[in-house]
Amino acid sequence: MNKVAVIGSGFSSLAASCYLAQAGYEVTVYEKNDTVGGRARRLTKNGFTFDIGPSWYWMPDIFERFFADFNKKPQDYYQLDKLNPAYSVVFEDDKIVIPDNLEDIKETFEKVEKGSSKPLEQFMSKAEENYEIAIKNLVYRPGESPLELITPQTAKKVGAFIGNVSKDVRKKFSNPKLVSILEFPVLFLGATPQKTPSFYNFMNYADFGLGTWHPKGGMYEVVLAIKKLAEELGVVIKTNSPVEEILVDDKGRAEGLLCQGQKFIYPTILSGADYHHSETLLPEKYRQYSESYWEKKTFAPSSLIFYVGFDKKLKNIDHHNLFFDTDFTKHANEIYEDPKWPEEPLFYANFTSLTDPSTAPAGCENGFFLIPLAPDLEDTPELREKYFDKIIKRFELRTDQNVTDHIILKESFCVNDFISEYNSYKGNAYGMANTILQTAFLRPNLRSRKVKNLYFTGQLTVPGPGVPPALISGKLAAELIKKHDH
Repeated sequence: MNKVAVIGSGFSSLAASCYLAQAGYEVTVYEKNDTVGGRARRLTKNGFTFDIGPSWYWMPDIFERFFADFNKKPQDYYQLDKLNPAYSVVFEDDKIVIPDNLEDIKETFEKVEKGSSKPLEQFMSKAEENYEIAIKNLVYRPGESPLELITPQTAKKVGAFIGNVSKDVRKKFSNPKLVSILEFPVLFLGATPQKTPSFYNFMNYADFGLGTWHPKGGMYEVVLAIKKLAEELGVVIKTNSPVEEILVDDKGRAEGLLCQGQKFIYPTILSGADYHHSETLLPEKYRQYSESYWEKKTFAPSSLIFYVGFDKKLKNIDHHNLFFDTDFTKHANEIYEDPKWPEEPLFYANFTSLTDPSTAPAGCENGFFLIPLAPDLEDTPELREKYFDKIIKRFELRTDQNVTDHIILKESFCVNDFISEYNSYKGNAYGMANTILQTAFLRPNLRSRKVKNLYFTGQLTVPGPGVPPALISGKLAAELIKKHDH
């Protein structure tokens, strides 16, 4: 039986290990931290439960497709609830609540800008078309050749790779609030709407068309589900096992790992750890990408995240809340164009205890607050404190309540933690952005060009950032291993 070592245990690594075990490989996962999940871990303290990383469950069809590959369903492992409202967007003078279906969303748009429901319908029909093409034709391709992008369907869509999401939205909508709401989903791809190809407006279909869901207990339940599936398939998972070196023989073939000073022999290696870090585990001559290559790339943002326990129930909040009460463009520039700590950051807050009481003690609320930041910024306790103060004051103002005096738990996670916990390049939170020059075959390869039988998976490779793409990345990497294994 062929043996495969998998480095890291994020969504892509766990997914790949399931596919490989199903195909008859003997799979061992090496995870440096004491729990699985990579960037999707869990913080449990004083009766509060927080997802440390991903907190949005979008594209339920991709999770279904993943489990169906093993004759399973998500509900075999966790309970899924559709959120209504899906989320709310808080502006300086207003709050727009996004319902859980397109008909009601059209009504919401009409109230904000008369006559906007018709262009929304047209925009969404194009977004759905693009989603069908993306999910059925494109995302499940390994990015080994530009020809993968050329299909009868995409041939008709050339313009969608030349235009950008921001232009498309502004052609149809003039109300700045509606523009912000329609531009928001592509932020999950790690780039500004101005830099994201029009084709990616399929994210709007993921949002308005497929809805926003919550796995009971939090996103970490999905990690535990895939871990359980992997173990049912025979995968061995070793936590507290940091890999120090990827071993290569004198013929340029992967031959094993060095983990805590011990050699482990494996003819095939798949790394789901940060791609840049994975290559530093190789002798320099076997690295495909130089430091200057990484320097020039557009990375998705990092984040400053706070996990906060309140000793009372909060008012005027929804499960997911976007605070767009400051200048969207200015904050985006402070992430991508002129990287620095933002003056007046937009931020996101979620309160899972609102819909899922199991995540906080009775009568309490758990709050997850996230500020997107440029990667590679200075990160100090003083800066974290300063920014917590900034957003919590705005939160109190916009929701009309005092919460500062009710905080009984507060922890934070920022650039330094992304580096120390996940070996993340420059402390990025979501991998490499999906810009036009960083799409499909233009992303770092799933298969090493310099070391035989060495493969990569995860947010820095194909197809890109986010949890559903990570599951797909794991499948693509496993398929390449099966195809080239001889």
